[in-house]
Amino acid sequence: VQLQASGGGLVQPGGSLSLSCATSISRFGISAMGWYRQTPGKQRELVASITSGGRKSYADSVQGRFTISRDNSKNTVYLQMNNLKPEDTADYYCNARTFSFGTTSDYWGQGTLVTVSS
Repeated sequence: VQLQASGGGLVQPGGSLSLSCATSISRFGISAMGWYRQTPGKQRELVASITSGGRKSYADSVQGRFTISRDNSKNTVYLQMNNLKPEDTADYYCNARTFSFGTTSDYWGQGTLVTVSS
């Protein structure tokens, strides 16, 4: 089971970046996918998620600036980040959640660093 995240980098405040996460998990087994982020000394926080039914949710801090989407044909989820702020600087992690026979399981990709700085 793998999730491969990519797309992080350095961007100036107000700029944009797009993250992508490809998974080898069958989309029929996934209940939701999401992006989390974490900075040193802080807990990992949910940034955005999308359910198998297409319902999206966002953290208040990114609402209106970030957009999560998915391409089922490529088993890939994306995070488009616009109007980036220095406080968006973090390691971003892709997550896939499965639900089977009453059991929820979380799978994580490697982090990809996003740095917003002038």
